[in-house]
Amino acid sequence: MDETRGKLTKDGIQLYEPGDFEGMRRAGRLAAEILDAIIPMVEPGQTTGAIDAEIERMVTEAGAQSATIGYKGYQHASCISVNHVVCHGIPGEKVLKDGDILNVDVTVILDGWFGDTSRMYVAGKLPRKAERLIEVTHEALMRGIAAVRPGNTFGDIGHAIQSFVEGNRMSVVRDFCGHGLGRVFHAPPNVLHYGRPGTGPVLEPGMFFTIEPMVNLGRPETKVLADDWTAVTRDKSLSAQYEHSVGVTEDGVEIFTLSPAGRFHPTYG
Repeated sequence: MDETRGKLTKDGIQLYEPGDFEGMRRAGRLAAEILDAIIPMVEPGQTTGAIDAEIERMVTEAGAQSATIGYKGYQHASCISVNHVVCHGIPGEKVLKDGDILNVDVTVILDGWFGDTSRMYVAGKLPRKAERLIEVTHEALMRGIAAVRPGNTFGDIGHAIQSFVEGNRMSVVRDFCGHGLGRVFHAPPNVLHYGRPGTGPVLEPGMFFTIEPMVNLGRPETKVLADDWTAVTRDKSLSAQYEHSVGVTEDGVEIFTLSPAGRFHPTYG
């Protein structure tokens, strides 16, 4: 199928057809099912590499592909970011300890469609300050999604996230953002998690993109380590992230990556 089907907005954003929503639903559901399935593995003593190996097995077993294996040289089916790692943590021999929090980010390709989602997990007992960070980050994502409807702007999404996070005396990471997707992994627009109401491109039905705020307990600054992937908080403060893939409908928004088990949040379900 042609990757450029449909039309582009004046901002270069792809508008997909109504029939394309079904492909995104299937890809998004698979990614969410995989994140549900690994919940029992996240415990003290487990390695991030073992979790990633199980994710790769499930992607293959489902007849899908990992979008991240081979992407710019990356060799894993997930990114696993622990504690002060903001994003793009590389799975490996790291052993989880009691009280560690981690984000697991998975993108699958199913029948040409990309399903991209991430969520937070906890190994063992959840520390109170980490619990509050996770709560604020989850709520920030949902407030951003609530701002998605035709006629609103991407600045409205960013403002909804930023104002809530900063109102809780935490900070929004500005070095990374959400992105368009569909039959490609990354496409316009850049979906910023901060902004002013009424600014940026106007939302139109048929837009597919991710919203994936990263929130720090401390300052927003990050740095990328020598492996050229792992991003960490400069002040070593804890960081959390949640990500959904969404589509703009005629009258609102559809979330493609809802957890079938209702376990998107580690203290729910």
